[in-house]
Amino acid sequence: MNCDKDCGCCHKTKERSEAEVTGLVNRLNRIEGQIRGIRGMVERNAYCPDILTQVAAANAALNGFTKELLASHIKTCVADDIRAGNDEIVDELVGLLQKLMK
Repeated sequence: MNCDKDCGCCHKTKERSEAEVTGLVNRLNRIEGQIRGIRGMVERNAYCPDILTQVAAANAALNGFTKELLASHIKTCVADDIRAGNDEIVDELVGLLQKLMK
């Protein structure tokens, strides 16, 4: 059976350094805390603009996470695949960027 990207039977992985994993997880933990804080504000009937300000901050934090992970992906996975002659990675990257920019 041939495996294509969308079949669900194969998964790419990436080895990350302990420092990279720690940094990414720390960012996600902070974002998770922000989301819990927003939920608490809703539960306490906080004023809408105050909640929206916190939502904007959480979005900015998530965008920062996305930028960091994307930069790492391009510098490692994409660059390594291009050096190895796998030009299909460029199409994958273009598709990823299209998804991120919706």
